[in-house]
Amino acid sequence: MTSVLTNNNPAGELPGSGDGRTYQVRTYGCQMNVHDSERLAGLLEAAGYHRAPEGTDADVVVFNTCAVRENADNKLYGNISHLAPRKQADPDMQIAVGGCLAQKDREGLLQKAPWVDVVFGTHNIGSLPALLDRARHNRQAQVEIEESLREFPSTLPAARESAYAAWVSISVGCNNTCTFCIVPSLRGKEVDRRPDDILAEVQSLVDQGVLEITLLGQNVNAYGVSFADPGTPRDRGAFAALLRQCGDIDGLERVRFTSPHPAEFTDDVIDAMAQTANVCPALHMPLQSGSDRMLKAMRRSYRAEKYLGIIDRVRAAMPHAAITTDIIVGFPGETEDDFAATLDVVRQARFSAAFTFQYSKRPGTPAAELDGQLPKAVVQERYDRLIELQEQISFEENTAQIGREVELLVATGEGRKDASTSRMSGRARDGRLVHFTPGDAAPRPGDIVTTTVTGAAPHHLIADAPLLSHRRTRAGDAHAAGQRPRTVGLGLPPVGRPQIEETTGCQL
Repeated sequence: MTSVLTNNNPAGELPGSGDGRTYQVRTYGCQMNVHDSERLAGLLEAAGYHRAPEGTDADVVVFNTCAVRENADNKLYGNISHLAPRKQADPDMQIAVGGCLAQKDREGLLQKAPWVDVVFGTHNIGSLPALLDRARHNRQAQVEIEESLREFPSTLPAARESAYAAWVSISVGCNNTCTFCIVPSLRGKEVDRRPDDILAEVQSLVDQGVLEITLLGQNVNAYGVSFADPGTPRDRGAFAALLRQCGDIDGLERVRFTSPHPAEFTDDVIDAMAQTANVCPALHMPLQSGSDRMLKAMRRSYRAEKYLGIIDRVRAAMPHAAITTDIIVGFPGETEDDFAATLDVVRQARFSAAFTFQYSKRPGTPAAELDGQLPKAVVQERYDRLIELQEQISFEENTAQIGREVELLVATGEGRKDASTSRMSGRARDGRLVHFTPGDAAPRPGDIVTTTVTGAAPHHLIADAPLLSHRRTRAGDAHAAGQRPRTVGLGLPPVGRPQIEETTGCQL
């Protein structure tokens, strides 16, 4: 659907073209939104816009929004309101809102923030430059929300944020029906990219110096579901095969993925992780609750015993794997016994870190209508107990790393105290954040160093020992030169099962 609503912009002369105008993209929410924001930046730059220098006001501000939790709504509308005085002083300045909240609120967004110029949804991010032009020409706000995917985001140009690490989307949408989650209604049913398109994008990034890629999907291990023709079985080995194919790409040093679903996490994926040298020993496996009763109410099609069995098998294949998770506290109807079951699973799983959330009632989800919505004080008290337990476990697990040799991909902007401590930061292969002393080596973001862990805290490691090695990389060269990889459209995913040629390699 497309609609046009008048905003409060005063009439005036039409500004010039997009050439020379500056933009800023502000991203909220998950890694998929980060990926989409790189596409939005690529689209704007292809249309003649330039990224606004840090600390300056942009001619166009784009909000790429999240709608998973209520505080995301509140934060967005608060930040948009801060731009209202600027918009009133400079009518040629434009504000665009896209992403999940835009898909959810639609024209209602303009009722709350009538100074916004463009509202676009999750299915048509490629429309942004045209909508901005139309809004400027007509002096009217443009609202365009599609009900199904118009183009796969990876068919669009991208302006990448990092010279050394990149997001690669393998699917969009989700076929699960978790009662707390609004994502399927906002991003639609799962649509998978063909493996040759994914691998072509990865190869293009590696050719430009990228060392690490993260495969993205709302449910990555369901990959291959949209390849199946009606009446034919799904290829349940597609994701494991894709991981192995990434292992065949020369120059690709690290492969990560997020997020899998425990109900579909199979042993062939564990085998592919353990047997593919560049797949990192790191796994983010959402738990949500340790109570079988709550998992059933959440419509999560696994139970605590199955979940812990997966963790055991991962650790048997990769003893040093770091496992992280998501947990929701205070789901409707959660009793103290249910919460105690969650604490018990946390104790057994010994996650290296957990992303913990207080349940947020989201209109449009089945959970919002459930009886037993818990008082804030009860949820907060349980949340505090969970945080205390997980902080203790994280500290113990990180303390166990002291004395270990670690290989770090040097990162930028990960340590707030790095300047005062003369340390730099990097990520170990298992995903742990390490603040290290560079000595006289002067490594650059994108370079690879090895060092020894000397200290630990719940959320990071310290490595103040002398560097054991420092490898300068093409990614480090690119970062130092201010260069970022760019990718162009690689084609829409066709409908139906892809044609497969016989091969001796790990092809899909």
